[in-house]
Amino acid sequence: MSLWVDQYRPRTLDDLHYHPELSARLRSLAASGDFPHMLFYGPSGAGKKTRIACTLRELFGPGVEKLKIDQRVFMTPSKRKLDVNIVQSNFHIEITPSDVGIYDRVVIQEILKEIAQTQQVDLSAKQRFKVVIINEADSLSRDAQAALRRTMEKYMSNMRVILCANSTSKLIAPIKSRCLLIRVAAPSPEEMGVALARVAKKEKFDLPDEAATQIVSDAAGNLRKAILILEALKMQSPDLTSNISVAKPDWETYCIKVADLILQEQSAQRVMLVRGKLYELLSHCIPPTTILKTIASHLVDRVDESLKADIMHWAAFYEVRMCTGSKKIFHLEAWVVKVMSLYKHFFYGIDMPDDFEI
Repeated sequence: MSLWVDQYRPRTLDDLHYHPELSARLRSLAASGDFPHMLFYGPSGAGKKTRIACTLRELFGPGVEKLKIDQRVFMTPSKRKLDVNIVQSNFHIEITPSDVGIYDRVVIQEILKEIAQTQQVDLSAKQRFKVVIINEADSLSRDAQAALRRTMEKYMSNMRVILCANSTSKLIAPIKSRCLLIRVAAPSPEEMGVALARVAKKEKFDLPDEAATQIVSDAAGNLRKAILILEALKMQSPDLTSNISVAKPDWETYCIKVADLILQEQSAQRVMLVRGKLYELLSHCIPPTTILKTIASHLVDRVDESLKADIMHWAAFYEVRMCTGSKKIFHLEAWVVKVMSLYKHFFYGIDMPDDFEI
């Protein structure tokens, strides 16, 4: 038994019920004889991976849905072994190189060379090239992006690359210039309401307008999150007519507590307490950028207007440092100290000691 978000995921471009002009463009690209490298970007839950999967089906037919998961072992120059999960069919391969951190360049080079140096062996394929899907492309290191750029140039005849990213700001210009950029915007509240109603109809229950409005509001443009919330609420309250409350995930509640701790007291002891909370979040595989963004958003809701810009400025500053460094906790803690310093100076006119700054 699968989750509704997977069970009712559209399989073809015709099944996609929002951004119809984008679906029409992808259909025409798949039918043309000159399919380019592509970069899908947009917010989480907007449907980037779903549209990529539908485009692949348009390119190669239903055989692209026959997937298998392999675990490949890669060797770094220092003889370190890297285990990477790979999803593949006869026509494409899907990888997430950022899972191995600073060694993503090794995965990029090995996988792309292997794929590009082999011809399409399935004679029933409509296209004579294979497709490599790279998830979380905006999390790739600069070295990996440079390696990707060179490979895209060299093996264009046998391979197409489809990148999936939340933003294009972290991608180098040579990669963006070699791809057709496809922006997948978040669905509007009305479009999300239609999607939820379709899921409810297939599950044979009525979705009250009040419940749908509350779910859409809480999901904030993330359709995947909205469908997951709908399924969870349906399990809790089958009629969905009582006073339903959308519970926040445990990690988000934990981030709110961390934000409160930062504002309640600004001291070295409180920094140590917050450090432990941050370690707890990281140990449960919550991405550091998500932790930073969530805590920052709750902080700006609770501080004076004059502090909001500074808090977000330093959040962006330390997010960039996290992308270039290896120890995420250092940069998270440095940001917390900076926020405490700003907050204490604003309320009491007191600067933190020089040795307190990181």
